[in-house]
Amino acid sequence: MAEEADHPPAQADRAASTAPTAGPGGGAPLVRRDTRRGIAVLTLDSPANRNALSARLRADLAAGLAAAMADDSVRAVLLTGAGPAFCAGADLKEIEAERAGHPPAVAAPGMHELFGALLEAPKPVVARLNGPARAGGIGLVAAADIAVAPDDVTFAFTEVRIGVVPAIISLPVALRMHNRQLARYFLTGETFDAATAAAAGLVTAAVPRADLDTATESVLDGLRAAAPRALRATKELLAGIGAVPPDERAAELARLAGVSAEYFASADAAEGRAAFLRKRTPKWVL
Repeated sequence: MAEEADHPPAQADRAASTAPTAGPGGGAPLVRRDTRRGIAVLTLDSPANRNALSARLRADLAAGLAAAMADDSVRAVLLTGAGPAFCAGADLKEIEAERAGHPPAVAAPGMHELFGALLEAPKPVVARLNGPARAGGIGLVAAADIAVAPDDVTFAFTEVRIGVVPAIISLPVALRMHNRQLARYFLTGETFDAATAAAAGLVTAAVPRADLDTATESVLDGLRAAAPRALRATKELLAGIGAVPPDERAAELARLAGVSAEYFASADAAEGRAAFLRKRTPKWVL
């Protein structure tokens, strides 16, 4: 939901740029694509409406994400925004027009499908916030595996203040935020800062804006140094942590022992050991 930030960032994001090409809905794309040393950079580029999740933007983002997942040269995805905001959430003007009988001109995945694609992406997704996030925009942050924010941005679940509920985003957000903070900010719609978001688990780190690029690049370099197959398996492992009932833990530990043995016997493990013993860089490092 579009809402002006009380602390707009000092400058527009310049994380990535490409020559514009037509998006799925025709016209200039609302998500720019670039690749940097094995990282697919997807930049929300609809600053006029604060990168609201319109049908066109959702279609472009889904297409960019699918292309990154299909590209074997891509190790991970970086999601960021252009302009003063990261993402304002749902496009309320588009929703109002649709309810008046004027549906969007482009077919697009629903927000639930978009968040699902991010959560289930086989490659890591890192969110680099360039500005504030509101409502559904926070769903994008929560659906990412890692999120880095400048300490001057703010967040708010504004749904209850316009008579709706944060239903779709509740799943990804509940995976990240601690219950007490989740209840407070879902129920009140209060604005909270990046330090609070980090303490609550919504973002991985809140850093001074001057350090944002360095902090983000440090995370990306860590992903570039990881073996692709092991990276994918570890993401699957993280998705299952905490979901095992007590009476199934012994069986799950036995299954995990099998996974561990499989990867210790893999070609990647042999390469990793050889690189360690010979004090050289593994072949997969970008």
